[in-house]
Order: sequence, then structure tokens, then C-alpha cells
Amino acid sequence: MLKIRLQRVGRKHEPTFRLVLSDSKNGPKSGKTLETLGAYDSRRGEKAEFKNDRIKHWISVGAQLSGTVHNLLISRKIIEGKKVNVLPKKKPIAKEASEAPAGAPVVTATSEAVVAPASAEVVAPSADVTAPVSTEPAPAPAPTPDAEATPEATPAIEVAPTPEPKVKAETPAEAPQA
Repeated sequence: MLKIRLQRVGRKHEPTFRLVLSDSKNGPKSGKTLETLGAYDSRRGEKAEFKNDRIKHWISVGAQLSGTVHNLLISRKIIEGKKVNVLPKKKPIAKEASEAPAGAPVVTATSEAVVAPASAEVVAPSADVTAPVSTEPAPAPAPTPDAEATPEATPAIEVAPTPEPKVKAETPAEAPQA
């Protein structure tokens, strides 16, 4: 299938284009064009030079226009019709919950529960600890009389307390003599 499209030929930061007829299988940068149909400088739009009779001939034969060339030819009044939208379609934003693995917990914006990581023991690097540290959860606070005790109103929060490291303090009498 034949395609009429723009081929960039300008220098870096100076875009100028050639209006070319090529096979749709060949890329615009391949250089395999059948015919040059005009030139277009996007910075100086008034100086665009097109071969109107050749463009209309190739369209009548069955050549397809790229979206940008179609809009350009309509604005130059070479062909009749409505402009087409050449901007890419917006993709919907993927939900974060769908990206999480099936077994992972889902955290929502209305969640009030805070879960701290439960650690078995906390030991200072230079401390000599002889007894293990208890990791039992603290007792729940008693409800106040004016607060309603419904399960929907008060979320269950399980927070494991972080135990303080037990460090054996040395007294001056037990300090090693140097």
C-alpha cells in the first residue's frame, strides 16, 4: 500500500520535512521513496511547497495519507474534509490494588490499623543479656463510657510492643581494672 507521509530532513533543532510517497512497509527514514511531493518547514509554515496535482493524482490512485499530512493538506485547502485527531489516546490509570500479588494485603486510604513488625528479641550489640525479652502484647485499654463499643466504630488494632533492650549496668566496683 502506498503512503504519503512526512520525512524529516532538517538539522538538529531545525526541523524541515519532505512530503514523500513511499511504500507503507518501508520506514520514513529508509530513503526508499517513490516520489517527492513537496517540502514543509514547520517553523515557517507559509513557505510550504506542495505539488498539488501529483498529490491529488496519488490520492485518486489509492495512496493513503498519514494523519499529520491529512491535517496539513486540509489546512492548505488542497483537499476537502475534516481534520483527524492524531494525538495518542489516553490510557486509563491502572489501580494499585490490581498490581499487588494475590496474597499481599491491600491497604486502603480509609484503613486506620497500624501494624508494627513483631521482633522476637532486641539485643544491644555490646550487652550481655541473660534473660529473654517478653514479646506478649500489652493489654487493651478500657473503653470510655461515652464511646460506643460497636465493631464498626472501633477497628481492632493489634500492635506488638517493641521491648526495650536490657543492658546490664556496670558499677564502678565491677569495672575491670586496667
